[in-house]
Formats: sequence, structure tokens, C-alpha cells
Amino acid sequence: MTISVPDIRIPADLLPADGRFGSGPAKVREEAVADLAAAPSFLGTSHRRPAVKAVVRNIREGLADLFGLPADYEVLLGNGGATAFWDAAALGLIERKSQHLSFGVFSAKFAAAVAGAPHLEAPEIIVSEYGTHPLPIPSAGVDTYALTHNETTTGVRMEIRRPDAPGLVVVDATSAAGALRVDPAEFDVYYFSPQKAFGSDGGLWVAACSGAAVDRIERIGATDRYVPAFLSLEVALENSRQFQTYNTPALATLFLLDHQIEWIRSMGGLEWAASRADRNAAALYEWAGRSDFAFPFVGEPGDRSPVTATIDFDPGVPAPVVASVLRANGIVDTESYRKLGRNQLRIGLWPAIETADVEALTRSIDFVVERLG
Repeated sequence: MTISVPDIRIPADLLPADGRFGSGPAKVREEAVADLAAAPSFLGTSHRRPAVKAVVRNIREGLADLFGLPADYEVLLGNGGATAFWDAAALGLIERKSQHLSFGVFSAKFAAAVAGAPHLEAPEIIVSEYGTHPLPIPSAGVDTYALTHNETTTGVRMEIRRPDAPGLVVVDATSAAGALRVDPAEFDVYYFSPQKAFGSDGGLWVAACSGAAVDRIERIGATDRYVPAFLSLEVALENSRQFQTYNTPALATLFLLDHQIEWIRSMGGLEWAASRADRNAAALYEWAGRSDFAFPFVGEPGDRSPVTATIDFDPGVPAPVVASVLRANGIVDTESYRKLGRNQLRIGLWPAIETADVEALTRSIDFVVERLG
């Protein structure tokens, strides 16, 4: 559908200093890009040589420190992003049966990927309406519980709590890792892609795995289950222990991920990052609470995401037009998730985003809506 964009110019003193509010790929700090540009010899080198291996080592050790991982946890890396990890988990992490919480497009996709695996039993799928989240239910025969820390498409976050049942807890943290608080005791696998809070590019998956998860990976790897090497978690484990990936990774992605990890640690670690996201979210949700045309899509305040906020608009205020005008003024990627089909904006609030820019965004939205009449 073609949108007619009114010629509305937002005054410079209302605009944020940085207009990037995407939900992923998200804002990459200019300092990180500058440091990458200042290290051209890093690019175009072998990922199995010391320079790149040192970066992978930094990533593994930096994440272990950032998340406070126990000594028996390991950080694995592989190519393909979180979407590839879903297939890898179906092949090399779930033994027979999994349970999935489905409350958005991405959590539903993982469930669908597992449902199509012919070597597994049909998964249990617990669904709730968009804007809410269900809770896991202990179930006999389930060996893997698949949770989602933050559902990127709907702007719903849930606290990660281990069910009172045996089985691995596997958490999709793609839009949560590096910005939401989490206790490693509550998960066995915490996996994500680095193009959101970790200010990097996509195409890579990272997974913090407990000793129990590593044991499961190695046990399944020792069976006769066919697993392509590219999707083998056992192969990823072996390569990660050598500070590399099975096949060639994007070196810029590794560099930017390492840079962001070190930046977050230098600023005060995960608590600092989560607090920054909380302040950004407070600025946006408090504005929506005062607005006469905008309101949070997620009804329960405790379930509202501090990193991917979904803000519904009154039917008389066309959110797609507002987003288009914002884009024309250099404020980008505030559009709603396309498959949600709501009259809303979806706004990234990552730790790299300044709270002052969020406040400027709200003023810019008010300015545009006033002129739309």
C-alpha cells in the first residue's frame, strides 16, 4: 500500500541527536564503527588465525563475565542467526519432546520449526493473545522448555523462571540479551543474535549453555541422528572451544559484538545496560500515559518491554503516516511489525540509545500529529 507522506518539517531543536530507533538491526554506536575503520587489517584475514581467534575469545569470556555465568557454562557461536539456531536445536538439543510458549511471530516460528522435525514428537505449544504471554506448565515427557525473554514483534517481555520440572530451559534472548536482567540459574541455553542490544550485525548466533545443555549436545551428537555439520551444535561446541566458528563468519560482526560487550562492561555491566533501557522505556511509556492519542499496546505494565516498545495510536491518527513523516525527518525504523497489522509504532530502546533522544522522539511525534490535524 502506498502512503502519501505530508511535507511536515520537524524543527531541528525538537529532533533527537540520533534518529535510529529500529528494533533490529538496531543502532550501532559510531565509536564502534570508527574503531573498526581504524583496524582495516582485521578484515580480510583468516578466521582461524590469531587476530580473529583473539576476538572470539574476548566474546566468549566477555559474555561469561557480563551474564555472570557459572564455571560449567560455555558460550557457543555459530553462523546463520537465531533462525538457524531453531533448526540446530531441533536437531541437536531436543531429545524427544519440547514445550513452547507462543505469544508472537518469532516464538511461534520456533514452535513451527520443531513441529516439522520428523524425528521428534509433536511439541506442546501454549499460546496466548498478542500483547500477553503464557507461562510454562510442567509436563511429563517434555525434555526441553522453550521460552522467550522478549518477544520482538509484540513488545512483550517475560521474567525467566525455571519450571518445577526436569528438562532443559532454552530461552530465545535475541532482543533481550545485553539489555534485560537474567539469572543464569534459571536457564540452560540463552541464545541470541547480536544485531540488537549488542550493536552489531546479524548472521551469527550466540548461546550461553549450562553444563547440562553441553552434556545433552554431546550425548545427542554421539547417537546416529543425522545432523548436517552446519547445524550441528556439537560441531559448534568443538569450534567454539578453539575460538572459531565452523565456517567463515562475518568478521565485522565479530568485531562490533566484541566492541559492544566491552563497552557495556566498561559502563557498569548488565545492570547498567538494563537500567539505561528502563529509563528509556519510562520516558516513552510515561509520554504515552499522558497522550490523548497514544497508549501502550501491552496492557500489563510489568509485561511491557523496555527494549522494543509497541505503542498503539487512536484510529484517527494513522501511525504509518506518522512513521513516514518521521523517516523523512531522519527518525527511522519506528514502523510497526508488518505481520502484527496494528495501527502502532514499534520503537527500539536499546542501551546504546540516549534517554534524551527518546524524549526528543516523543516531542517530534507530538509535533507531527498536531500538524496532521
